[in-house]
Amino acid sequence: MKIFNGFEDLTFIKNPVLTIGTFDGVHLGHQKILQQLNTESTKINGESVLFTFFPHPRMIIFPDSHGLKLIQTQDEKIEKLKKYGLQNIIILPFTKEFSNLTAKQFVEDILVEKLKIKKIVIGHDHQFGKNREGSFDFLKKMSLQFDFEVIEIPAQEIDEVNISSTRIRNAIENGQIEIANRYLGDAFELNGIVIKGKQLGRTIGYPTANILINSEIKIIPKIGVYAVEIDLPNSPIYRGMLNIGVRPTITNEKSISIEVNIFDFNRNIYDSKIKVRLLSRIRDEIKFNAIEDLTKQLQQDEKTIRKYTSSISF
Repeated sequence: MKIFNGFEDLTFIKNPVLTIGTFDGVHLGHQKILQQLNTESTKINGESVLFTFFPHPRMIIFPDSHGLKLIQTQDEKIEKLKKYGLQNIIILPFTKEFSNLTAKQFVEDILVEKLKIKKIVIGHDHQFGKNREGSFDFLKKMSLQFDFEVIEIPAQEIDEVNISSTRIRNAIENGQIEIANRYLGDAFELNGIVIKGKQLGRTIGYPTANILINSEIKIIPKIGVYAVEIDLPNSPIYRGMLNIGVRPTITNEKSISIEVNIFDFNRNIYDSKIKVRLLSRIRDEIKFNAIEDLTKQLQQDEKTIRKYTSSISF
């Protein structure tokens, strides 16, 4: 997959078959579009292209009130897109100036003049351009003038369970990880670096890797305990339990920490990259009256999660 940041380094793309969108999550609906994109590009011996934006348009148009957290960081999105045979991705820095482009200007100046598209594949409700004036019907009219084909993914193809990035974000924020994963077609990920914590977990038999997420825009799931899979560099996949919360039994701090206890694991991994895939939310975070009560609960959590993950194949 070739990645272009804007148009400056754009090289020749043969018979481009293009789709447009932010594709946050690369969920099942997005995957339908990518599948159609690949099919259509093969028909004309062309190349599939995703034209996307960063930052997310809402962050630029509503800088003080968007309140948006994303399912994926840019790196996570690119990694997932690679799974679906996409040949080219153009990432355009979204700006106020770009947001004022009319749909007509976007088609003429970018799709036709710069990219020379042969086909465009869009979802049934896709809108674009200033005031969202661009639509499927608008593209059909423009295609007659500029000789490209417009292919619409019907509602029943892409919305079988009303999938949307917004719906997935809501599920994640409410701790409904299994619902989010079903819509994503994959497990929701947290990627970060292992940092030193207060090392209190090891004193009760449950050492944890504290995870720093290097992204202010990444959505963090609801506070609680989760069954997870863990990827570390040059290691097999491990299972474990993740806590997202303020650790009320052992600290009075209010800042949220993300820490994972990795089952059957005993290595120093400070400063290592870590990927945690969330499988299921097990329970709320609880404040216990004594450390002993916390330890008993962690033992029960481990049993629950080992049983749950034993039915899942890697």
